[in-house]
Amino acid sequence: MAHRPKLSTVAAAAGVSTATVSQVLRGTGRISPQTRDKVLAAVQEVNYLPDGRAAALRSGENREIGLVLHHLANPFNAEVVSGVSDRLERADHLVSVLDSRDDAAREGRNLRALIASMRGGLIWVPASGTDAATLDLLVAQRLPVVTFLHRVAERFDHVGLRNAAALGRAVDHLVELGHRRIAYLGGTSPRAPRAERIAGYAAALAAHDLGAPLVLPCEDSKAGGLAAMLELRNAHPEVTAIVCNGDMVALGACLGLHRRGETPGGEVSVIGFDDVADAALATPALTTLSIAPYELGQHLAERLLARLADPAAAPVHQDLDASLVLRDTTAPPLPR
Repeated sequence: MAHRPKLSTVAAAAGVSTATVSQVLRGTGRISPQTRDKVLAAVQEVNYLPDGRAAALRSGENREIGLVLHHLANPFNAEVVSGVSDRLERADHLVSVLDSRDDAAREGRNLRALIASMRGGLIWVPASGTDAATLDLLVAQRLPVVTFLHRVAERFDHVGLRNAAALGRAVDHLVELGHRRIAYLGGTSPRAPRAERIAGYAAALAAHDLGAPLVLPCEDSKAGGLAAMLELRNAHPEVTAIVCNGDMVALGACLGLHRRGETPGGEVSVIGFDDVADAALATPALTTLSIAPYELGQHLAERLLARLADPAAAPVHQDLDASLVLRDTTAPPLPR
């Protein structure tokens, strides 16, 4: 197997010393235009790429950022990744994306790999069971960190959501439409953000004197939402509205209604959470609590760029609002 091109490969192709090649690539030294052009032509000819890790060691600066999320197949996460990547690319950073699948052991392997490969910062959704040793490792490595959704330490910058308030707005809207039996669908995790959303849902029911919460857990996917809706309609036909843990659950719930010959916004009103691109394109278009995932990704990137610019600043914790976007899956309940 042929060896990858080195500085010496470029030097041989250009007929100069390796020191001259290094000076051309780093923009240093007194190099004639003719020699510089000859070296750059040789770089192209042999397909040479500089060693980014070595350059980072020399300069003390690394332009590569790690992004560790859960379940990248979820369109919400894909849109967040796009927002992060686009913003950081404009700032001349490269993003490496890893999926921990909400598994603390897998997360630990991912984080150690990112640190070992000299990443210059981290945007991270901590997994369930993230331990103190993982947090201590990140602190010891002096890695600029922004956590997202799950806050695990006051010492890191964090961007979260006002989940409880958002669910309160959703329930208030359904009550204004005339709904009195409202269920919550989706998710299986006992921690934030789902726990905060269920708490907001339950508090809003209590404020309107609507009785005990009805929560149906399911995977945060279309398949999970579809199955949960079929179960709900069979076991609780009195329910006329649902709020969901995420848009994928809500879109799956709408499919469940279609399968029964029913209409979202007819027999059952449906509200999602996230506002992924498919929410507006669905038929009928999904009413949802919008956190604009692409823009959210850009916000996460801005937070990390601020941390990179001022590593010694006090940690910043931000909680963002979700706005209720009214579309076609909510309406007054049908007459009985």
